[in-house]
Amino acid sequence: MTREIVFDTETTGFDYDKGDRLVEIGAVELVNHVPTGVTFHRYINPEREVPEEVVKVHGLTYEFLKDYPTFDKVADEWIDFVGDAVLVAHNATFDINFVNYELKQIGKQQYSWDRVVDTLEIARLLFPGSRNNLDALCKRFNVDNTARTFHGALLDAQLLSEVYLELLGGREPSLLLDAKKNKKSAEASDNNEITRNFRESRDFPLSQQELSLHEEFLSKKIKNALWNVEN
Repeated sequence: MTREIVFDTETTGFDYDKGDRLVEIGAVELVNHVPTGVTFHRYINPEREVPEEVVKVHGLTYEFLKDYPTFDKVADEWIDFVGDAVLVAHNATFDINFVNYELKQIGKQQYSWDRVVDTLEIARLLFPGSRNNLDALCKRFNVDNTARTFHGALLDAQLLSEVYLELLGGREPSLLLDAKKNKKSAEASDNNEITRNFRESRDFPLSQQELSLHEEFLSKKIKNALWNVEN
């Protein structure tokens, strides 16, 4: 079983090492690349003001956030939710650095990079030279992001989970099953292994009366038939 946590964070700015802090974290669970419906979402008190230009991005003011718990109060919940799963994020360096910094401040184990998948890196490999932010990828893959008026950690994680599955080859598991079936059929065809049910031929003999009635019908209804023309 492969368990993955697709997550996103919102912060007070870009520099965790200069005092910026997490204000929101949201995540969705995938098992074997299928969404389970299990999610994680917490607002976090950053214990500092949120700059106006950042509020314009995610809409979260300090006035709103100040009554929520600080990260140290939700850290154990987050750690338990993630467990030993693979962490998936878009521009993962940003999100992981912020989460790891917060974990370090409270003496918790940080996440190693060998368990992190960066969807931005995948997108850049697949579509070099294209815009590969989340909105652009949603548009490319027809993922409905009309509810994304602000950046929001849980909504963005949900959108990213759909984009991630598209980057892996498609969201619909049944397509994989159909592909396997088609592959099997093609292989069978190539190897002349098509199996057909065998039925022995059956005879349906006509009685003399049936033959006479048939000849009478032909003579009356079908005149000058080729089989009646003498050579």
